[in-house]
Amino acid sequence: MWSLQLRMWLLLTLLFGFIYAAIVVIGKVFLHVGDFWFYLIISVAMMLIQYLIGPKIVEWTMHVRYLKREENPRLFQMVESLAMQAQIPAPRIGIAEIDLPNAFAFGRSLRDGRVCVTRGILSLLDDAELKAVLGHELTHLKNRDVLTITLLSVIPMVMYRIAWNMLFFGRRRDDRGSGNAALIGVAAFIFYFITNLLVLYASRIREYFADQGSVALGNRPSALASSLYKLVYGSARADKETMKEVEGLKAFFVNDPSQARKEIRELAQLDLDKSGTIDPSELEMLRNKNIRLGFGDKMMELLSTHPNMLKRIKRLS
Repeated sequence: MWSLQLRMWLLLTLLFGFIYAAIVVIGKVFLHVGDFWFYLIISVAMMLIQYLIGPKIVEWTMHVRYLKREENPRLFQMVESLAMQAQIPAPRIGIAEIDLPNAFAFGRSLRDGRVCVTRGILSLLDDAELKAVLGHELTHLKNRDVLTITLLSVIPMVMYRIAWNMLFFGRRRDDRGSGNAALIGVAAFIFYFITNLLVLYASRIREYFADQGSVALGNRPSALASSLYKLVYGSARADKETMKEVEGLKAFFVNDPSQARKEIRELAQLDLDKSGTIDPSELEMLRNKNIRLGFGDKMMELLSTHPNMLKRIKRLS
């Protein structure tokens, strides 16, 4: 866990440096302000706004409704049992009224933790598989990586906005000003590309740690592998409108729904008995196989919020 936290905070420090540098350059060129504290306050304020409004954005986008115990006592019992094992406060439990099968965790701190399941996942997974997924999500809260990834994700967005405004609206100034604006726009776009790759890397490593944490909470690796297989299958069947609705928040999910159609072809080879699950014997067979990704798969993983699913299940084996 400390290895994950150290990597995430190093990334946060690095990316904060990028956004600070961008604000300094823009301030000096256009506002002619050279005060260190001015730039520091602006940079911190942007992060604070993201911290404050992040959970509300997730709730609104995912149509989250928080549950009462009597609505789903089985779900409450699972979450509270796992929270006790993880030695963290029991999070609020919500349901997202969408058919796409998945789950996600968010919140500003451990005491503000929320774990949500979608309507689609409740009818797809059995108890052992659902508990494995919930263990994965509670590990995100325990590792405190939910807040970090929320803060990290705003930085590429800011860089993109700076690049867009400098490249397309900076030309309205005089010739010298438009030249400066174009240079800043190009630099911001390069920073956007680099910071986005770093955020994607942070997103991928946190998924490996969450898988490991779910198993550490007593869930069988085969139950988590089977749930991942089913989530990929369920995501592959989702319509385009549903996929568009969740595109901006897929980093929060257990798997990347946009990769499902490709992943279902890869994972079908693991389900030897065509039962729709991955049992312990099938997982054991994968353990003894070498997984080699082609160049295209490696590039796709580099640009994805989640690890390659075959690699991920191989790690579970």
